[in-house]
Amino acid sequence: MKRLSWICLAIAALVAATVTLAEPRLTRLTESENEPAPGGDRMYQKPDDATLRAKLTPLQYRVTQEDGTERPFDNEYWDNKREGIYVDVVSGEPLFSSREKYKSGTGWPSFWAPLEADNLVEKVDKKLFMTRTEVRSKHGDSHLGHVFPDGPEPTGLRYCMNSASLRFIPVEDLEAEGYGEYSKHFAEPHGD
Repeated sequence: MKRLSWICLAIAALVAATVTLAEPRLTRLTESENEPAPGGDRMYQKPDDATLRAKLTPLQYRVTQEDGTERPFDNEYWDNKREGIYVDVVSGEPLFSSREKYKSGTGWPSFWAPLEADNLVEKVDKKLFMTRTEVRSKHGDSHLGHVFPDGPEPTGLRYCMNSASLRFIPVEDLEAEGYGEYSKHFAEPHGD
């Protein structure tokens, strides 16, 4: 029995090492880690841990900093139909728009394309004994969710995100919140 316990511990250590040494992040990013946002001079940065713990709810911290997942159909934005953008709750960097959000039936906010692809980093995730593509924010390094190849056209992708990783900014508040350059994204009529 003792030998079986040691074998299980060895397998667990091997799995943990594999996850830790997973392939490097697959990025579609530019060289500069602190480049300004499009159309502005805002710098997106991750606050220190003490600031994060004070700023975020326990769920937001668990999801963004500890790679957690919130419950489906029991989160703030899964059924949000308002027009606006979704930014990283940690750094404020723009990530997704309601124009590319769709009802996936999964219980999490899903998007067929990002608003700012350069603000996303993809990483191989081999946790839970499967291989998935994790999506993280570039500047905040927040765990956002995963991307899957089963979304609608035109991309065929489903960015399945955690509401706890996001902050929604309604289109009417974009200018006041410092995201006025994204107002043009909503200038044309949009059919659902």
